[in-house]
Amino acid sequence: MVDGKLFRLLGLAHRLLRDRAEAEDVVQETFLRLWKQAPGWREGEARLDTWLYRVAFNLCTDRLRRRRETYVAEVPDLPDPSNAPDRDIGERDRQREIAVALDRLPGRQREAIVLQYYEELSNVEAADIMGISVEALESLLSRARRNLRDSLRKAATGDLP
Repeated sequence: MVDGKLFRLLGLAHRLLRDRAEAEDVVQETFLRLWKQAPGWREGEARLDTWLYRVAFNLCTDRLRRRRETYVAEVPDLPDPSNAPDRDIGERDRQREIAVALDRLPGRQREAIVLQYYEELSNVEAADIMGISVEALESLLSRARRNLRDSLRKAATGDLP
């Protein structure tokens, strides 16, 4: 049970922070908070999964707020998630393009996409984690999908700076 939650939270934190070490710190802090809160847990008040996601999400948000954004002329290469030499080059390129497009989204739009599509949470769960209404989440998702589509289209035609 914990292993599944651990890897899902690690995936969430890594996608939001884009830093493996920071993501591991966030997950460790999340489980530490769970350990401290466990004695006072009241059954039925909140789902454990939602609570864990909310804590991890908030910790990521706090870290992102503390960062100073610096713009670079070139987007750094992303590490290849598999070391298999026969991995399809086209798929790797496409995944890299998607990651770059995702990084270009405004923070809240990126967070909504990560929770919805990568973490496969329902609109209600994602909205709860982000502390917004379902309607606000749907609006963020709509804008994020449009921005991703535009960014990927521009990348395909070479119109990006």
